[in-house]
Amino acid sequence: MTEQQIDPWSVQAGRDEQGNELAFDYVAISQKWNTKLIGEDLLARFTKVTGRQPHRWLRRGLFFSHRDFDKILDCYERGDKFFMYTGRGPSSGSLHVGHTIPFEFTRWLQDVFDVPLVIMLTDDEKALFKDKLTFEDTMQFARENAKDIIAMGFDKKKTFIYSDLKYFGGHFLLNAMEFAKLVTFNQVRGAFGFNESTNIGRCFFPSLQCVAAFASSYPEIWGEDPKSDFRSKQTAKIPCLIPLAIDQDPYFRLVRENSHRMRYPSPKPAIIHSKFLTALQGPGGKMSASDPTSAIFMDDTPKKIKDKINKYAFSGGQISIEEHRKLGGNPDVDVAYTYLTYFEDDDAKLKTIYDEYKAGKLLTGELKKICIEIVQEYVKGFQERRAAVSDEILQEYMTPRKLEWQGNPNPVKPQGKEMKVAVKE
Repeated sequence: MTEQQIDPWSVQAGRDEQGNELAFDYVAISQKWNTKLIGEDLLARFTKVTGRQPHRWLRRGLFFSHRDFDKILDCYERGDKFFMYTGRGPSSGSLHVGHTIPFEFTRWLQDVFDVPLVIMLTDDEKALFKDKLTFEDTMQFARENAKDIIAMGFDKKKTFIYSDLKYFGGHFLLNAMEFAKLVTFNQVRGAFGFNESTNIGRCFFPSLQCVAAFASSYPEIWGEDPKSDFRSKQTAKIPCLIPLAIDQDPYFRLVRENSHRMRYPSPKPAIIHSKFLTALQGPGGKMSASDPTSAIFMDDTPKKIKDKINKYAFSGGQISIEEHRKLGGNPDVDVAYTYLTYFEDDDAKLKTIYDEYKAGKLLTGELKKICIEIVQEYVKGFQERRAAVSDEILQEYMTPRKLEWQGNPNPVKPQGKEMKVAVKE
């Protein structure tokens, strides 16, 4: 029997005594890393403060854990300034469906909160950690991935996307150097498992990813002078919210432990964690760009999507139609049903599918057909938007500039008055 192993570069499910791969135990991850599970009280507060129903991925526990998200809600309620940050490690030319989940959720949060957003493309990291990739490779992947990200629908007025290898310098590099000076090798070794054979580029990279959560790393988006030798003490106080997959949490535990030690301290970044989108092969795996049979890619054709789901998607059904009608299926391990929990918005319809599959009324082939159609539609919509992203549009998103946003239109100041807003979907 082996325990699950999760870090920013590799994810391995646990195995039972017979060697069978187990589903990820997210409660155990939360307990081990001391995060807070998202419960009904936090979702109710989200609705009260924003006037919006929680996203279906929050309602269904697919974004399941957080650090200080409640403080971000307090910040929004007061009308205080904050920003969002997320990123992508460009290791291939196309995103797969699993990559789009944090971006789709981030775009929705940006719409709800109406705040500035920075998106980091870690082309430096991928070349440092993948021996077969050159820096030129990852820079090109970053351009293609940036176009994919734009196609998710981010508002250009309040979104800045950057390549690490193109943007680093100025205040960002000042923050990274100062942070690196504060953090010892023992700390990064403990967080990331580095050893005497780890190249020094890998050892330094966490400093870069950590300070991406500091508002003072981006003077341009606040309308400040990026050429100034001096970082802004006031800007450094602006909080940050980071939606990310749970395997990226070690970076931000490191920054939360050290942000107060900076010359101009920044608040601990708030984080909201997603689960992994299950690989086609079933629980215990996640979609991976390095294994085409594990993932639906955003440039896959409708036929390829159909073939992959029919051929590879793990089924919770029985070995025959007769057995399935008699015993029913297990939707909790069925990949086609799992994908519907992400992409079917109607809670009542989803429950009907769950109940009918479990009762044996709905067959595996019928469930896969429903899944194929909804995933094909999701990918088709993305591809249509992606085709409209030109090099000129890409450059507009990737140009450092002052961003425009409004924030909470109805802030409630600390006097404690009740906020009255109409709840909308």
